[in-house]
Amino acid sequence: MLAVSLCTASRRASAQERALAADDRTRLAEVFRLAAFVGDRLWPGWTRTPFAVLLVTANQEFLLRHPAPSSDFARVAYDSLLATDVYVRPRTVSPALLATYPAVGGISTIVVGQPEATHRSSSAWVLTVLHEHFHQLQSSQPGYYAGVDALGLSRGDQSGMWMLNFPFAYDSAVLEARFASYARALVRAIAPTGTALARDVRTARAQLTSVLSADDDRYLEFQLWQEGVARYTELTVARLAARRYTPSAAFRALPDYRGYASMAARLEQQIRDELSTAALGDAKRAAFYPAGAATALMLDRVRPSWRTEYFAKPFRLSSVQR
Repeated sequence: MLAVSLCTASRRASAQERALAADDRTRLAEVFRLAAFVGDRLWPGWTRTPFAVLLVTANQEFLLRHPAPSSDFARVAYDSLLATDVYVRPRTVSPALLATYPAVGGISTIVVGQPEATHRSSSAWVLTVLHEHFHQLQSSQPGYYAGVDALGLSRGDQSGMWMLNFPFAYDSAVLEARFASYARALVRAIAPTGTALARDVRTARAQLTSVLSADDDRYLEFQLWQEGVARYTELTVARLAARRYTPSAAFRALPDYRGYASMAARLEQQIRDELSTAALGDAKRAAFYPAGAATALMLDRVRPSWRTEYFAKPFRLSSVQR
Protein backbone atom coordinates (compact mmCIF):
# COMPACT_ATOMS: atom_id res chain seq x y z
CA MET A 1 0.00 0.00 0.00
CA LEU A 2 2.82 2.38 0.87
CA ALA A 3 4.58 1.56 -2.41
CA VAL A 4 1.42 2.35 -4.39
CA SER A 5 1.00 5.67 -2.53
CA LEU A 6 4.60 6.63 -3.17
CA CYS A 7 4.29 5.76 -6.86
CA THR A 8 1.10 7.82 -7.17
CA ALA A 9 2.72 10.77 -5.40
CA SER A 10 5.74 10.51 -7.70
CA ARG A 11 3.57 10.54 -10.82
CA ARG A 12 1.63 13.53 -9.45
CA ALA A 13 4.87 15.46 -8.78
CA SER A 14 6.15 14.60 -12.24
CA ALA A 15 2.93 15.85 -13.84
CA GLN A 16 3.13 19.08 -11.85
CA GLU A 17 6.72 19.68 -12.99
CA ARG A 18 5.63 19.21 -16.60
CA ALA A 19 2.75 21.70 -16.32
CA LEU A 20 2.92 25.42 -16.88
CA ALA A 21 2.42 27.44 -13.71
CA ALA A 22 -0.85 29.35 -13.51
CA ASP A 23 0.82 32.78 -13.57
CA ASP A 24 2.92 31.79 -16.59
CA ARG A 25 -0.23 30.73 -18.42
CA THR A 26 -1.89 34.05 -17.53
CA ARG A 27 1.05 36.08 -18.84
CA LEU A 28 1.41 34.04 -22.02
CA ALA A 29 -2.32 34.33 -22.67
CA GLU A 30 -1.97 38.10 -22.32
CA VAL A 31 0.90 38.11 -24.83
CA PHE A 32 -1.15 36.25 -27.45
CA ARG A 33 -4.32 38.21 -26.72
CA LEU A 34 -2.59 41.59 -26.97
CA ALA A 35 -0.82 40.52 -30.18
CA ALA A 36 -4.19 39.58 -31.69
CA PHE A 37 -5.61 42.96 -30.63
CA VAL A 38 -2.76 44.89 -32.28
CA GLY A 39 -3.02 42.69 -35.36
CA ASP A 40 -1.57 44.28 -38.48
CA ARG A 41 -2.27 47.87 -37.46
CA LEU A 42 1.39 48.62 -36.87
CA TRP A 43 3.07 46.23 -39.27
CA PRO A 44 1.36 44.57 -42.25
CA GLY A 45 1.69 40.82 -42.08
CA TRP A 46 2.51 40.64 -38.37
CA THR A 47 -0.45 38.32 -37.72
CA ARG A 48 0.93 35.83 -40.24
CA THR A 49 4.33 35.68 -38.55
CA PRO A 50 5.12 32.41 -36.73
CA PHE A 51 4.96 32.96 -32.96
CA ALA A 52 7.04 30.15 -31.46
CA VAL A 53 7.90 30.72 -27.78
CA LEU A 54 10.25 28.81 -25.50
CA LEU A 55 9.55 29.70 -21.87
CA VAL A 56 12.54 28.92 -19.66
CA THR A 57 11.85 28.14 -16.01
CA ALA A 58 14.22 27.02 -13.26
CA ASN A 59 14.21 23.39 -14.35
CA GLN A 60 12.13 23.11 -17.53
CA GLU A 61 11.65 24.67 -20.95
CA PHE A 62 8.12 24.88 -22.33
CA LEU A 63 7.64 25.17 -26.09
CA LEU A 64 4.47 26.74 -27.48
CA ARG A 65 3.13 27.52 -30.94
CA HIS A 66 6.04 25.80 -32.63
CA PRO A 67 5.18 24.04 -35.91
CA ALA A 68 7.79 21.28 -35.60
CA PRO A 69 9.13 20.57 -32.08
CA SER A 70 12.38 18.64 -32.03
CA SER A 71 12.52 15.09 -30.66
CA ASP A 72 13.97 16.17 -27.30
CA PHE A 73 10.60 17.70 -26.37
CA ALA A 74 7.74 15.70 -24.89
CA ARG A 75 4.16 16.75 -25.50
CA VAL A 76 2.36 17.74 -22.29
CA ALA A 77 -1.14 18.56 -23.52
CA TYR A 78 -3.21 20.93 -25.60
CA ASP A 79 -3.78 24.17 -23.66
CA SER A 80 -7.14 25.66 -24.60
CA LEU A 81 -6.35 29.01 -22.95
CA LEU A 82 -3.20 29.41 -25.03
CA ALA A 83 -4.65 27.66 -28.08
CA THR A 84 -1.55 25.52 -28.55
CA ASP A 85 0.03 22.20 -27.82
CA VAL A 86 2.58 22.54 -25.02
CA TYR A 87 5.87 20.64 -25.10
CA VAL A 88 8.53 20.34 -22.39
CA ARG A 89 12.16 19.34 -21.97
CA PRO A 90 14.74 19.78 -19.20
CA ARG A 91 16.27 23.25 -19.09
CA THR A 92 19.22 23.79 -21.45
CA VAL A 93 19.68 27.59 -21.38
CA SER A 94 19.83 30.34 -18.77
CA PRO A 95 16.51 31.29 -17.11
CA ALA A 96 17.57 34.92 -17.56
CA LEU A 97 17.78 34.65 -21.35
CA LEU A 98 15.69 36.94 -23.50
CA ALA A 99 16.40 36.57 -27.20
CA THR A 100 14.97 35.49 -30.54
CA TYR A 101 16.89 33.10 -32.76
CA PRO A 102 16.44 29.72 -34.54
CA ALA A 103 16.58 27.91 -31.21
CA VAL A 104 14.41 24.89 -32.06
CA GLY A 105 14.39 23.11 -35.39
CA GLY A 106 15.93 26.05 -37.22
CA ILE A 107 12.77 28.13 -36.66
CA SER A 108 12.90 31.63 -35.18
CA THR A 109 11.85 31.18 -31.56
CA ILE A 110 11.43 33.63 -28.69
CA VAL A 111 13.51 32.25 -25.81
CA VAL A 112 12.47 33.97 -22.60
CA GLY A 113 12.79 33.43 -18.87
CA GLN A 114 10.08 34.22 -16.35
CA PRO A 115 9.62 37.82 -15.19
CA GLU A 116 11.55 37.40 -11.95
CA ALA A 117 14.53 35.92 -13.80
CA THR A 118 14.51 38.67 -16.46
CA HIS A 119 13.97 41.44 -13.86
CA ARG A 120 10.67 42.65 -15.27
CA SER A 121 7.16 43.15 -14.02
CA SER A 122 4.50 41.02 -15.67
CA SER A 123 3.36 43.99 -17.79
CA ALA A 124 6.90 44.83 -18.90
CA TRP A 125 7.49 41.14 -19.63
CA VAL A 126 4.47 40.97 -21.94
CA LEU A 127 5.65 44.02 -23.89
CA THR A 128 9.17 42.64 -24.11
CA VAL A 129 7.90 39.37 -25.57
CA LEU A 130 6.07 41.40 -28.23
CA HIS A 131 9.35 43.27 -28.87
CA GLU A 132 10.85 39.85 -29.54
CA HIS A 133 7.89 38.87 -31.70
CA PHE A 134 8.71 41.85 -33.89
CA HIS A 135 12.15 40.32 -34.38
CA GLN A 136 10.35 37.26 -35.70
CA LEU A 137 8.60 39.49 -38.24
CA GLN A 138 11.93 41.02 -39.26
CA SER A 139 13.65 37.69 -39.77
CA SER A 140 10.67 36.23 -41.65
CA GLN A 141 11.03 38.78 -44.47
CA PRO A 142 12.15 37.33 -47.82
CA GLY A 143 15.89 37.69 -48.18
CA TYR A 144 16.49 38.69 -44.58
CA TYR A 145 19.33 36.27 -43.85
CA ALA A 146 20.97 36.77 -47.24
CA GLY A 147 20.74 40.52 -46.73
CA VAL A 148 22.32 40.31 -43.29
CA ASP A 149 25.16 38.23 -44.75
CA ALA A 150 25.60 40.80 -47.51
CA LEU A 151 26.37 43.46 -44.90
CA GLY A 152 29.79 41.80 -44.65
CA LEU A 153 30.02 42.24 -40.88
CA SER A 154 30.17 38.64 -39.62
CA ARG A 155 33.91 38.26 -40.28
CA GLY A 156 33.60 34.51 -40.50
CA ASP A 157 31.26 34.08 -37.52
CA GLN A 158 28.49 31.68 -38.56
CA SER A 159 26.75 31.63 -35.17
CA GLY A 160 25.19 35.09 -35.42
CA MET A 161 26.96 36.22 -32.25
CA TRP A 162 28.70 38.95 -34.24
CA MET A 163 25.44 40.93 -33.92
CA LEU A 164 26.19 41.21 -30.20
CA ASN A 165 29.99 41.19 -30.25
CA PHE A 166 30.91 43.23 -33.32
CA PRO A 167 34.12 45.21 -32.58
CA PHE A 168 32.55 48.65 -32.93
CA ALA A 169 34.82 51.55 -31.93
CA TYR A 170 32.89 52.24 -28.72
CA ASP A 171 35.95 53.56 -26.91
CA SER A 172 36.81 56.31 -29.39
CA ALA A 173 36.53 59.65 -27.58
CA VAL A 174 35.71 61.50 -30.81
CA LEU A 175 33.04 59.00 -31.74
CA GLU A 176 31.54 59.10 -28.24
CA ALA A 177 31.27 62.90 -28.41
CA ARG A 178 29.64 62.79 -31.84
CA PHE A 179 27.20 60.09 -30.71
CA ALA A 180 26.28 62.16 -27.65
CA SER A 181 25.49 65.13 -29.91
CA TYR A 182 23.38 62.88 -32.11
CA ALA A 183 21.53 61.54 -29.05
CA ARG A 184 20.81 65.04 -27.75
CA ALA A 185 19.43 66.04 -31.16
CA LEU A 186 17.10 63.04 -31.03
CA VAL A 187 15.86 64.01 -27.56
CA ARG A 188 15.02 67.49 -28.84
CA ALA A 189 13.34 66.07 -31.95
CA ILE A 190 10.92 63.86 -29.99
CA ALA A 191 10.01 66.58 -27.50
CA PRO A 192 6.40 67.85 -27.83
CA THR A 193 7.51 70.78 -30.02
CA GLY A 194 10.36 69.03 -31.76
CA THR A 195 9.04 68.52 -35.30
CA ALA A 196 11.19 71.22 -36.90
CA LEU A 197 14.33 69.75 -35.34
CA ALA A 198 14.50 66.69 -37.59
CA ARG A 199 17.05 68.54 -39.72
CA ASP A 200 19.29 68.84 -36.67
CA VAL A 201 19.17 65.06 -36.29
CA ARG A 202 20.25 64.61 -39.90
CA THR A 203 23.12 67.04 -39.38
CA ALA A 204 24.27 65.30 -36.19
CA ARG A 205 23.98 61.91 -37.88
CA ALA A 206 26.12 63.11 -40.80
CA GLN A 207 28.75 64.39 -38.37
CA LEU A 208 28.73 61.01 -36.64
CA THR A 209 29.06 59.19 -39.95
CA SER A 210 32.12 61.25 -40.84
CA VAL A 211 34.12 59.66 -37.99
CA LEU A 212 32.88 56.08 -38.53
CA SER A 213 34.53 53.41 -40.61
CA ALA A 214 32.31 51.96 -43.35
CA ASP A 215 31.82 48.75 -41.35
CA ASP A 216 30.98 50.62 -38.15
CA ASP A 217 28.46 52.77 -40.01
CA ARG A 218 26.74 49.69 -41.47
CA TYR A 219 26.67 48.06 -38.04
CA LEU A 220 25.17 51.16 -36.41
CA GLU A 221 22.50 51.42 -39.10
CA PHE A 222 21.70 47.73 -38.77
CA GLN A 223 21.24 48.05 -35.01
CA LEU A 224 19.10 51.20 -35.35
CA TRP A 225 16.94 49.39 -37.92
CA GLN A 226 16.67 46.11 -36.04
CA GLU A 227 16.84 46.76 -32.31
CA GLY A 228 15.81 50.40 -32.29
CA VAL A 229 12.59 49.78 -34.19
CA ALA A 230 11.83 46.77 -32.00
CA ARG A 231 12.06 49.09 -28.97
CA TYR A 232 9.81 51.58 -30.77
CA THR A 233 7.33 48.79 -31.47
CA GLU A 234 7.28 47.84 -27.78
CA LEU A 235 6.38 51.44 -26.88
CA THR A 236 3.82 51.80 -29.65
CA VAL A 237 2.07 48.57 -28.63
CA ALA A 238 1.84 49.92 -25.07
CA ARG A 239 0.34 53.17 -26.37
CA LEU A 240 -2.26 51.30 -28.44
CA ALA A 241 -3.13 49.08 -25.49
CA ALA A 242 -3.50 52.09 -23.21
CA ARG A 243 -6.06 53.65 -25.53
CA ARG A 244 -8.22 50.77 -26.69
CA TYR A 245 -7.44 47.50 -24.96
CA THR A 246 -8.68 45.88 -21.75
CA PRO A 247 -6.34 43.30 -20.20
CA SER A 248 -7.88 40.09 -18.92
CA ALA A 249 -9.12 40.02 -15.34
CA ALA A 250 -6.60 37.29 -14.51
CA PHE A 251 -3.73 39.41 -15.81
CA ARG A 252 -4.91 42.49 -13.92
CA ALA A 253 -5.03 40.39 -10.75
CA LEU A 254 -1.30 39.60 -10.85
CA PRO A 255 0.48 41.38 -7.97
CA ASP A 256 3.00 43.12 -10.25
CA TYR A 257 0.49 44.21 -12.89
CA ARG A 258 0.97 47.74 -14.23
CA GLY A 259 -1.46 49.49 -16.56
CA TYR A 260 -0.38 49.98 -20.15
CA ALA A 261 -0.67 53.76 -19.94
CA SER A 262 1.91 53.82 -17.17
CA MET A 263 4.06 51.35 -19.08
CA ALA A 264 3.97 53.56 -22.19
CA ALA A 265 4.94 56.63 -20.17
CA ARG A 266 7.75 54.71 -18.52
CA LEU A 267 9.12 53.36 -21.81
CA GLU A 268 9.05 56.79 -23.44
CA GLN A 269 10.82 58.36 -20.47
CA GLN A 270 13.39 55.59 -20.50
CA ILE A 271 14.21 56.33 -24.14
CA ARG A 272 14.70 60.02 -23.32
CA ASP A 273 16.75 59.29 -20.21
CA GLU A 274 19.04 56.82 -21.97
CA LEU A 275 19.68 59.27 -24.79
CA SER A 276 20.22 62.20 -22.44
CA THR A 277 22.90 60.32 -20.53
CA ALA A 278 24.36 58.50 -23.53
CA ALA A 279 27.90 57.33 -22.82
CA LEU A 280 28.81 55.09 -25.70
CA GLY A 281 31.89 53.67 -24.01
CA ASP A 282 29.77 52.39 -21.12
CA ALA A 283 26.48 51.48 -22.83
CA LYS A 284 28.05 50.12 -26.01
CA ARG A 285 25.50 48.38 -28.25
CA ALA A 286 22.65 49.11 -25.81
CA ALA A 287 22.94 52.81 -26.73
CA PHE A 288 21.64 52.04 -30.21
CA TYR A 289 18.24 50.83 -28.96
CA PRO A 290 16.93 54.21 -27.73
CA ALA A 291 18.56 55.99 -30.67
CA GLY A 292 16.71 53.82 -33.18
CA ALA A 293 13.47 54.07 -31.20
CA ALA A 294 13.72 57.87 -31.09
CA THR A 295 14.41 57.99 -34.82
CA ALA A 296 11.23 55.99 -35.43
CA LEU A 297 9.24 58.29 -33.13
CA MET A 298 10.57 61.27 -35.02
CA LEU A 299 9.60 59.65 -38.33
CA ASP A 300 6.04 59.21 -37.06
CA ARG A 301 5.86 63.01 -36.99
CA VAL A 302 7.78 64.08 -40.05
CA ARG A 303 7.07 61.14 -42.36
CA PRO A 304 4.05 59.17 -41.09
CA SER A 305 4.15 56.70 -43.99
CA TRP A 306 7.68 55.52 -43.17
CA ARG A 307 6.54 52.10 -41.90
CA THR A 308 5.32 51.21 -45.39
CA GLU A 309 8.94 51.51 -46.60
CA TYR A 310 10.65 49.95 -43.60
CA PHE A 311 10.93 46.40 -44.93
CA ALA A 312 11.48 47.51 -48.52
CA LYS A 313 14.62 49.36 -47.41
CA PRO A 314 16.14 46.96 -44.89
CA PHE A 315 19.06 47.39 -42.51
CA ARG A 316 19.41 51.15 -42.92
CA LEU A 317 16.88 53.24 -41.02
CA SER A 318 18.19 56.49 -42.46
CA SER A 319 17.07 55.34 -45.93
CA VAL A 320 13.40 55.82 -44.99
CA GLN A 321 14.04 59.40 -43.83
CA ARG A 322 14.65 60.64 -47.33
